[in-house]
Amino acid sequence: MNSSKWIWRITASVSVIVTIVLFVGFIYAIQDINSPQAAPSSAKPSAPAQIEGDTVVNTPESAPEKDAEAKVLPPLPEQLKVTAIGDSLAKGTGDNTGSGFVRRSIQILNDNGRQSELLNNLAINGLTTEALLPKLEEKGIQYALQQADLILLSIGGNDLFKGSGLLENAQAGEVELDPKQFMEAVPQATERLKQILEQIRVINPEARVVYIGLYHPFSDLKELLLPGNIAVSTWNHAAQQVVNRDPNMMMVPTFDLFQGKLDVYLSSDHFHPNSNGYQAIAERISQGIL
Repeated sequence: MNSSKWIWRITASVSVIVTIVLFVGFIYAIQDINSPQAAPSSAKPSAPAQIEGDTVVNTPESAPEKDAEAKVLPPLPEQLKVTAIGDSLAKGTGDNTGSGFVRRSIQILNDNGRQSELLNNLAINGLTTEALLPKLEEKGIQYALQQADLILLSIGGNDLFKGSGLLENAQAGEVELDPKQFMEAVPQATERLKQILEQIRVINPEARVVYIGLYHPFSDLKELLLPGNIAVSTWNHAAQQVVNRDPNMMMVPTFDLFQGKLDVYLSSDHFHPNSNGYQAIAERISQGIL
């Protein structure tokens, strides 16, 4: 009899303990449902957008570098000797005065008390990064760059727009284009841009090198707005990364200048700036120098 009583007492005690445990677990479950705690995130930061078909997708890549502190560029000489090199923008094509941003920049600098003179304008219409690289091996080009305190470089527009066939198609009124064509030229061309900037620095270790960023001349065409903006922004980002590595280089952005103002800043060929567009670029260049 005594053993039976102990068995019943033990069973009752275990039942009570189990009931308490279940009740406590039930309470915690309710709290977890009402106030869930977020699990640690393993997601990577979003990567730059790319084009896939007619849509924009993100591609995985390593976390972006932290924003670098603003560079403090070394001082320039009081009297500036300027050499320009690159494509038709550096040449001033589309400006009815023939000045382009090169002569306009020098004029602004002189008007503000910074004595400046143009030594050489080595720009060539239609020049691409691929064509510019071997020219930097020429003795005459090297000599002209070596004499400069300030080197203005414009290159890349022909790689993006001529390389895709877009320039000819758009000027002919045809805007059918596979968006991927915009992006195909970017990787190799930006690598060549990196080589160009590095080679210019070897040729002239002391000069201030100013790279003129790209704008999107066909952003007023609905079919080309998104793919063009992505391609141009990708190019400019890559160029900025290269420029950031050199303490005496700077990039002058033009994308925002032309966005929404193509009717004001483009010439009749719908590609090159007009006198107003070149003036806007020149004012931005001079702001970074004065």
